Amino acid sequence: MKNRKLANHLRTHRKRSGLTQRQVGALLGYQKDVQISRHETSKAVPLLVSALGYHIIFRVPMHSLFPGIYEEVRESIEGRLRELETTLHGRSVKGPEAEVIAQTLMWMMDRREQDVEMPDGI
Repeated sequence: MKNRKLANHLRTHRKRSGLTQRQVGALLGYQKDVQISRHETSKAVPLLVSALGYHIIFRVPMHSLFPGIYEEVRESIEGRLRELETTLHGRSVKGPEAEVIAQTLMWMMDRREQDVEMPDGI
C-alpha cells in the first residue's frame, strides 16, 4: 500500500510524457529502471538530485510532484519557525546580539507577509 506521506505524481507525469521508466531512469543517470518504480510507488524517496531531475524532465514544480513530502516538510519547518520566533521574543539582550535578533524577527515578519501575498510561492 502507498505511503500517503510519500505520495507523488511521478507516474502520472511520466505517462503523460510517453516516457518509459527505463527512459526516465536513463535521463536521471540510473543504470536500471527499478529506482524509478520505487519512486513512483512511494517505496523510496528520491535523492535531491533525482527530485530536481524529475522537475527538469517534466517541468513541474517539485511541490507538485511530491505533495506529501512537501506538506510534511512545510509543516515541520513552519512549526520550528514559530518556536524560534517565540524564543527570540523572550530573549533579553543588548548590543550586537539584539540587532541580530531584531533582524531575524524582521525577516520572519516579512516572510509571513509574503505568505499572505503568495501562498506556497514555489
